[in-house]
Amino acid sequence: MLRGCPLCEAMCGLTVTLDAADHVVAVRGDPEDVYSKGYLCPKGASLGAVDDDPDRLTRPLVRRDGELRPATWDEAFAEVDRLLGPLLAEDRNTVAVYTGNPTGHNVAFTLLAGRLARSLGTVQSYSPATMDQLPQTVTAAVLFGEPTSTPVPDLDATDLLVIVGGNPLVSNGSVGAAPDYRGRIRALRARGGRVVVVDPARTATAAAADLHLRIRPGTDLFLLLGLLHVVLTEGRVRPGAAQGRVSGLDELAGLVARWTPDETARATGIAPDTVVELARDIAGTDRAALYGRLGTTLNRNGTLTCWALQVLNVVCGNLDRPGGMLFSRPVTGSPTTRRPSGPPRPFTTGRHHTRVGGHPEVLGEFPVAALAEEIRAPGPGRVRGLVVYGGNLARSLPDSSSVQQALTELDAMICVDPYLNETTRHADVVLPPPGSLSRDHFDLVLYQFAQRNFVRFSPPARPVPDGMLSEWEILLRLCAVYEGRGPDADPGEIDDEIAASLRSSVARGLDIPVDEVVTGFPGRGPRRLIDLRIRSGPYGDHFGRSPGGLTLARVLDSPHGIDLGGHVPRLDEVIRTPSGTIELVAPRIRDALAEAEPPVAEPGTLSLIGRRDLRSKNSWLHNVDRLAAGPERGLLYLSPADARDHDVDDGGTVAVSSSVGRIEVMVRVTDEVAPGVCSLAHGWGHDDAHARLRVAARRPGVNSNTLTDGTVLDPLSGTVQMNAIPVRIAPVARSV
Repeated sequence: MLRGCPLCEAMCGLTVTLDAADHVVAVRGDPEDVYSKGYLCPKGASLGAVDDDPDRLTRPLVRRDGELRPATWDEAFAEVDRLLGPLLAEDRNTVAVYTGNPTGHNVAFTLLAGRLARSLGTVQSYSPATMDQLPQTVTAAVLFGEPTSTPVPDLDATDLLVIVGGNPLVSNGSVGAAPDYRGRIRALRARGGRVVVVDPARTATAAAADLHLRIRPGTDLFLLLGLLHVVLTEGRVRPGAAQGRVSGLDELAGLVARWTPDETARATGIAPDTVVELARDIAGTDRAALYGRLGTTLNRNGTLTCWALQVLNVVCGNLDRPGGMLFSRPVTGSPTTRRPSGPPRPFTTGRHHTRVGGHPEVLGEFPVAALAEEIRAPGPGRVRGLVVYGGNLARSLPDSSSVQQALTELDAMICVDPYLNETTRHADVVLPPPGSLSRDHFDLVLYQFAQRNFVRFSPPARPVPDGMLSEWEILLRLCAVYEGRGPDADPGEIDDEIAASLRSSVARGLDIPVDEVVTGFPGRGPRRLIDLRIRSGPYGDHFGRSPGGLTLARVLDSPHGIDLGGHVPRLDEVIRTPSGTIELVAPRIRDALAEAEPPVAEPGTLSLIGRRDLRSKNSWLHNVDRLAAGPERGLLYLSPADARDHDVDDGGTVAVSSSVGRIEVMVRVTDEVAPGVCSLAHGWGHDDAHARLRVAARRPGVNSNTLTDGTVLDPLSGTVQMNAIPVRIAPVARSV
């Protein structure tokens, strides 16, 4: 059975072998896959073990007399209705929703996300975006007028790849992911290209680079401003494809005037000559791409950092050019592949504000850092109910001690999750979906970040287990409860309403009669919606108006996928700002730059940064034997100099404290981190005795978010600072 991998953004094609009893025998890379061409990482190879984990829940759990106990599906939905109904009737904004990272890999959720949000009707919406990529999304909205317009590096043609705060050899790229990143870097070098990595740590990617610049944590913005200063003052601006499509260029020089090479060096620790040389290389290389990831987003100035990186791509002519940064054209379309419904509107935020901290909404979300106080602070409008779709808040959110306390103070908590973990153990109802091999797989969200335009559809490899419901039905039944239809309402009616709404939308977009918008998959479920999206997309048959165009039936006939070609310049489609230009200096950017200052380390503190792991994804996958095996990963990396200064040996234990918390953790002494920097992986801390994660509990690690201060946020996106956290360490004496 051929299958797209749902475990990361690389979207690799897999071959899954099952026995007569539908047990997974082997998972291998599909050598004929049009996108991944046989590549396989340890996560993908473990897909069967992930799906067959014996700790996965197979029946709903409902809290009775203080304990979570197995229940029927009817009992579970009746309890959801009993708990949420009164709250929603009184004030919908007293119910919050948290949408976890796994939902982005789940076509059922992504197709139903809009209806779920409208059905619940709350402004209290949270997701990992404010611990992840939201600064990149805000940057796209500010510069180009459309939040989905994040360009990706053209890895197969670039001659200079500059990676700022990313470790794609471990992450596979993310927001620009690619199967076999290491192989692509080898190919880049073979054609005479170079790779430069800007990172405080010698990551796997930094170790493979031609040049590694060990920047001080949290200062990426100031390096990028320094690079812009050199480009502008030396007259090296050449917008290329953006020529005549840019506004604010004259003002830009004044905004970066302070950041001379010497001033940049004082802020970042990167020598002035290196700043100048790198700026000249970026501006002087015909095919160069600057790509940034979590190091650029999870700092105090995340949006400004992402903005400066993309502005550097623009002024050096690397945007919308082969070998530079290009925009995808996903198979189901995007706002920029469809004709505008009206004149472009300015990007705005703050339609709503949180009750306690006054944090503004950004792209429909509040900062995750605000959720705990919205639950815990008394008064009218307090969040009393919480719905969680596939997220482990107790380990992922900042200031975890406060989050865990908040979860105990809710009147109702409903979780759609396959595990009894550190978060769901606080739930009143847990609704477990079946594993990914039992559902259709289609990368609806992730195609916009692919290295090439392609499409692949994976039917289920095996049926939904007896006694379980598909995730599609679970989510539709939740919609029915949210809308007051009751727990016994027919979910098919909502399915039909969603399909009818999409048909009307497609007809308007294509300017054709709605009765001509038909699907080859008339039954209920995801496929008819996917078919409508593919047929109305940029490669679709447009319901007979583009003969030979794509339909879902044609995609199903191509199980190895269909290659739709590399990305091509399309800036005219992408720009959707009111001015019709790339707006380099929006007022919000100008104002934030005036306030931005490099972090200053307090004496005696170290700067804590995160760390990626090839066999992990955030708090996922820690309960799978083959992925949990190997060296201990929940260690604090400490430089030899700092180990000596703090009288710590390799394998010793230290107490690490921040402004909000304290943990104890074993140390690995290594020159992978520079003096003054320490590193700890995110997503661990599986030490909750009430959770049912037996493999993870054997090697629990520590929860780094105990140390994350939820009050330190990027002012433009509300993203929490999860890198460059000031901490103090002290040795912990071993017991005798």
